[in-house]
Amino acid sequence: MKKMTALFLSLALVFGCVGCGNDDGQASGSSDSSGTSVESSDASDASTESSTESTAEAQESSSEASDAGEDVKSEGVMTYEEYAAAALDTEVVIEAYVQAKQSWWEKDGQGCCTVYAQDKDGGYFLYEMACSEEDYAKLVPGTKIKVTGFKAEWSGEFEIIDAAFEIGEGSYIAEAEDVTALLGQDDLVNHQNKFVSFKGMTVEAAKDPEGNIIKDEAGNEAAFLYNWDGSGQDGDDLYFNVSVNGATYTFTVESYLCDSTTDVYAAVKGLKVGDKIDMEGFLYWYNGVNPHITSVKAAN
Repeated sequence: MKKMTALFLSLALVFGCVGCGNDDGQASGSSDSSGTSVESSDASDASTESSTESTAEAQESSSEASDAGEDVKSEGVMTYEEYAAAALDTEVVIEAYVQAKQSWWEKDGQGCCTVYAQDKDGGYFLYEMACSEEDYAKLVPGTKIKVTGFKAEWSGEFEIIDAAFEIGEGSYIAEAEDVTALLGQDDLVNHQNKFVSFKGMTVEAAKDPEGNIIKDEAGNEAAFLYNWDGSGQDGDDLYFNVSVNGATYTFTVESYLCDSTTDVYAAVKGLKVGDKIDMEGFLYWYNGVNPHITSVKAAN
């Protein structure tokens, strides 16, 4: 509505200026027997034609923007609601947009990759999707893909397995949705696999599987572990504990997604117990919420 109002005001201004030009033309331009300025008439026609072209271009641009924002599914493709309601082990067909991807590798002679995807209604975890190394390079953030596979579940994480894909037209990057207030709430699982954020959380001490606090080489409480049980080394997954409203949660930097050369990997290694931080990542699930974190910054 704001765009249309601005357009009508612009047209009113253009025609207002044309009227002023006619007055000036009658005073100084050559006139025919009716007293109408020939020069002003030509200018008016040109201005009207220009305004008409501008209007058509604006309408076309507005239409294109509207179409891009609708995210209409192709024939035979499920909405996110239909996907969420689908039974396990049944075939699903979805369209979504790549948000991030894990490393490409070969498994049993078949190239594959794991992809975090999203549309405007929900997120999808595409596990070990068949993919050539050439096509893997095309799966940049925002790329639209149509995926056919089977809905599965592993330790609470819903995913699509045995999948194949084709690249489509269109692009979409999801903004991080703040779900801090949903931690500990039943509704949080309904946002599974979305790109999300957590604000104002406190770094807690890392603990071993028996619940004992881990100390670093300097004797201070450790803020992270390599692997969930501390058995790893630099380059492996990072696990760290954070709390809000009296409850503590374990978050992860998945090394296949964000390896040891990334900013987030270095940021977690630099954490101290008691730090207040803001985070972004994908709402992965493993026997409860276990986000794959892609960004860590000091809390605002």
